[in-house]
Amino acid sequence: VQLVESGGGLVQPGGSLRLSCAGFGFTFSSYAMSWHRQAPGKERELVAAITSGGGIINYTDSVKGRFIISRDNAKNTVYLQMNSLKPEDTAAYYCAKSSSRWGSRYDYWGQGTQVTVAS
Repeated sequence: VQLVESGGGLVQPGGSLRLSCAGFGFTFSSYAMSWHRQAPGKERELVAAITSGGGIINYTDSVKGRFIISRDNAKNTVYLQMNSLKPEDTAAYYCAKSSSRWGSRYDYWGQGTQVTVAS
């Protein structure tokens, strides 16, 4: 199993970025996927999660209305569209594979992609 993230970078406050995470070595459409982030000195936190078929989506409160998680099972890819970015969104972002179609136990992680929001 391999998860490969891309799309991070430096963006000004109020800007947008789209993160992508491609999954390899497993049946992507059979598992829930999620995005997490970890800022320096802080614990890793769940940002957004989506079930295997995309029917159930959850967000942490701080990103509701600004971030959108989606998936394309034909491309084995999960996305995180991040809009109206704030300096406090600065963190390393990781995608993770769940161990089931809808569960919150994660068994594989990507290497992370850095998002920096600064003027």
